[in-house]
Amino acid sequence: MSIPVLRTPDAWWVQLPAGAARIDTSATTTAELLSDRTAVDAASNSTDTVPVDTLDLISPVTAPCRVVAQMTNYVSHVKDSGMNPDTVPLTFFRKSSGSISGPTDAIVKPAHVNLLDYEAEIGLVIGKPFPVGTPVDNSTAADHIAALVITNDVSARDVQLPKTQFYEAKSYPTFTPVGPVLLILEEGDFARFDKLRLMLRVNGELRQNSTVRDMIYPPSKALETLSKFQRLDVGDLILTGTPGGTALKAPAKLIEIIGGFLPPALKWKLFFNKQSANPHYLKDGDVVEVSIATDDFMLDLGIQRTKVKYAR
Repeated sequence: MSIPVLRTPDAWWVQLPAGAARIDTSATTTAELLSDRTAVDAASNSTDTVPVDTLDLISPVTAPCRVVAQMTNYVSHVKDSGMNPDTVPLTFFRKSSGSISGPTDAIVKPAHVNLLDYEAEIGLVIGKPFPVGTPVDNSTAADHIAALVITNDVSARDVQLPKTQFYEAKSYPTFTPVGPVLLILEEGDFARFDKLRLMLRVNGELRQNSTVRDMIYPPSKALETLSKFQRLDVGDLILTGTPGGTALKAPAKLIEIIGGFLPPALKWKLFFNKQSANPHYLKDGDVVEVSIATDDFMLDLGIQRTKVKYAR
């Protein structure tokens, strides 16, 4: 059975039905914790607990680490983006690990950003070194994945789109909220990965709701491709894409065709003027709630609640 682990500034904890049991470990990083299974297992059997709601939870994935993300990896999101799910390629981008924040930290919008978007995603936490050339296939992918976490791939769309690159637009501090739970997987748990459901609400309104069955390229295919060019180490984080329901939607085909004849500066000005009227972009004070679990809660990554704060 999977083991839900929490992190506070001074300790690691196993979440149990009766509360949270402190892990007797000297680990200060996610990689070190994943190597100290004896301590994790001991805490899993502890009766000495404290209420979870008394803990000041922070991200259970520690930085620095590699943060690698898959693009347009759900059928519903690909359609929202105006692309064909049958032909969309498997592609990746990087995020700065400086963007990682905790499960209750504010998402801080920089003053120059106007279109702040959300993307609920399942994060894979690497469990053993993964040099370039490591053979990976569907039968061995689970061996490299130690844990799952909730992530929110926060995006500054008005930075991302005109520059046609993702790194800056998705790497501002607080743009990757992680946690609360680091769900350490036991044998057989990963077989239930495709039953996970991602749900994101803004101020209680359901915006995203999809299971992993909507995913185009599963983790096994992502790891197989990454193994050809990207080294990964224990504690590194892979974001696996988001389902449909983000604020950003592709323009209608006719508008897109007309836009193709306009000078780039004018095209983007018109596009962003239109987007600025979209009420789904995140606003100051909005509360974003993300939950990821199987419908029977046999795998449960908890609930992430963050509040949007505009930088002044």
